[in-house]
Amino acid sequence: MAQPDSKKIFFENLSGAGKAIAVLTSGGDAQGMNAAVRAVVRMGIYVGAKVYFIHEGGTVIGSARCKEFRTHEGRLKAALNLVQHGITNLCVIGGDGSLTGANLFREEWSGLLTELVEQGAIEEESVQKYSALHIVGMVGSIDNDFCGTDMTIGTDSALHRIIEVVDAIMTTAQSHQRTFVLEVMGRHCGYLALVSALACGADWVLIPEMPPEDGWEDKMCQKLFATRSRGTRLNIIIVAEGAIDRHGKPITSSLVKDLVVKNLGFDTRVTILGHVQRGGTPSAFDRILASRMGVEAVLALLETTANTPACVVSLSGNQSVRLPLMECVQMTQAVQKAMDEKRFEDAVKLRGRSFQNNLRTYKLLAHRKPESDLPVSNFNVAVLNVGAPAAGMNAAVRSAVRVGISQGHKMFAVSDGFEGFSKGQIKEVKWSDVGGWTGQGGSLLGTKRTLPAKYVEKIAEQMKKHNINALLVVGGFEALLSLLELQTARGRYDEFCVPMVMVPATVSNNVPGSDLSIGADTALNAITSTCDRIKQSASGTKRRVFIIETMGGYCGYLASVGGLASGADAVYIYEEPFDIRDLQANVEHLTEKMKTSIQRGLVLRNENSNDNYTTDFIYQLYSEEGKGVFDCRKNVLGHMQQGGAPSPFDRNFGTKISAKAMQWITNKLQETFRQGRVFANTEDTCCLLGMRRRALVFQPVVQLKDETDFVHRIPKEQWWLKLRPLMKILAKYKTSYDVSDYGILEHVVGSRPKELDAAVAM
Repeated sequence: MAQPDSKKIFFENLSGAGKAIAVLTSGGDAQGMNAAVRAVVRMGIYVGAKVYFIHEGGTVIGSARCKEFRTHEGRLKAALNLVQHGITNLCVIGGDGSLTGANLFREEWSGLLTELVEQGAIEEESVQKYSALHIVGMVGSIDNDFCGTDMTIGTDSALHRIIEVVDAIMTTAQSHQRTFVLEVMGRHCGYLALVSALACGADWVLIPEMPPEDGWEDKMCQKLFATRSRGTRLNIIIVAEGAIDRHGKPITSSLVKDLVVKNLGFDTRVTILGHVQRGGTPSAFDRILASRMGVEAVLALLETTANTPACVVSLSGNQSVRLPLMECVQMTQAVQKAMDEKRFEDAVKLRGRSFQNNLRTYKLLAHRKPESDLPVSNFNVAVLNVGAPAAGMNAAVRSAVRVGISQGHKMFAVSDGFEGFSKGQIKEVKWSDVGGWTGQGGSLLGTKRTLPAKYVEKIAEQMKKHNINALLVVGGFEALLSLLELQTARGRYDEFCVPMVMVPATVSNNVPGSDLSIGADTALNAITSTCDRIKQSASGTKRRVFIIETMGGYCGYLASVGGLASGADAVYIYEEPFDIRDLQANVEHLTEKMKTSIQRGLVLRNENSNDNYTTDFIYQLYSEEGKGVFDCRKNVLGHMQQGGAPSPFDRNFGTKISAKAMQWITNKLQETFRQGRVFANTEDTCCLLGMRRRALVFQPVVQLKDETDFVHRIPKEQWWLKLRPLMKILAKYKTSYDVSDYGILEHVVGSRPKELDAAVAM
């Protein structure tokens, strides 16, 4: 299926011929910086620019905090170096300090050139020739402490390191009934601590933006004691290295340990993660983010004029945007000022909607209110999984159950999907029943692909028997089909005239109405890490090409985005038809690359990309045509893409989107409760909650019919198809790149739509 026609602007109109671009990494290193450097270099070369590395500027080109650049003399020397190489375009990858310094350099540029002329270091004509310095920034920081972007390069990878340690610690803590205090990075920003606490279901978290109220020591110990009293064998406390109390006094991990030992007598251990959080290979999310940002940075440089302010490319929801650099820096500095002045509520607000939502959701799920303080709704809400298992489903169920209970509902769990529903496999679940579910893979409730139409009468009986007033369905394409069938059944059964909402969860990411699905990020990380290992297996051997088959049905998301993350040379998918001529061209292209530079090639194929050009066929074709240049190996990844513990992204996405779905259910129950009963039969009471570009949106499932290819179980339009030319450019192909969504310089204040109160990008 070809990509639908739309108004396109292609970057062939933006020539980089005659331009020089320099890329540098500055400040602390962050995983994903190398991917950003790669994208800048290859995109720059592709548009005809001359690209330079600035070394020592973790990364392949070195990253450093340069004291000399902070002086006027140091910046004068830097200006001379740039002029001597004809460079007037800088791509700076770093934190707020690096970007602030770069902007100061830009503001001083004309004065520095005049000074160099006076010193006789450059000619007068150089001042005219190199009159303007253009700067575009990308934020590389594991702390995610830069305002204006939902995620900075490196943050997701740091969360991976933290969660890997937490998952390992949980095993030993349960064995010995221990309390663990984990200290994570974040001297001025508590993002890593907060999100890792949300991702692992920590009992307590301490962050600099929101110090605990006075008397927190007793409250924390009471919470830990209550948790143990309910049979839990471990406690996790996460402390940001910059955590403070209301009076500005540091709260250290050792202080927290001593409190627990003194007040409770619990066996307590401290683990300080340190620079482990900066190391390791970048996650799939960081690789993709860095690649997208790198290309956007080059496009921004090509479009700059003498009057264009320095900008930073950032992420808003699922869309890349450009923001004035100094607006972002000033907002970031305002956060620290608010913290210094003990205006902590303001500090949290200035961090942005995503941070606020993370904090609000954590408080809602981690701190159980006394029964006497809970509202009484008299509503029963059922939650079930439908379709194939996806990592993050359990986090979504836990979130739904706890949010529902906190809003006064009785929560019921349905085992084995709609088939289990028809058999009465329904039971009430309490707060503690879902403890520890966040980090569990698969589906603890059990899930099946069976659709409800087969058992509609029996399901209606069970709805009536248990007085179910609302349904929350967590699943993939089958979940969408199920809600469509239940909505149709409303005409025959009043039991289905209740609010119903689905949360997309499938590794294939093929659900219409949502850019992303729970489980897809975990699958992408499985693909990326496997491809890394497979390529490494050929290190030091002769030239070799690997043919890898991925899952996804007819949806090429996993193959395409996995290919972008792992640096694939070619990716074959159903949505972009190919024939024998395309295969031959790819072989020839790879053969040329093998002769001149690379030693290993990577080709990905979606499992249903073509009935005739199978994985075996492509393997045999490449093997035959590559004789004398490279040999081939093939690998079918299979169900390993569905297994494993969920990634931090999927844990948090599942947690937050499910919490929002439950809040929607509560509102709809109140709206549709009339004369002693719930009656909901309008289109807007049967919805899918999905991520659309920059907002989480509730969409009536009946309205999604026109957007759906039901035969191939995919959306008719898919946003990620626009990333495929990017993948080809980075693999050194000649292609066109649609930039119709790019090039708009926004402002920090007001740049986020109101609907984005549950930012997908954690």
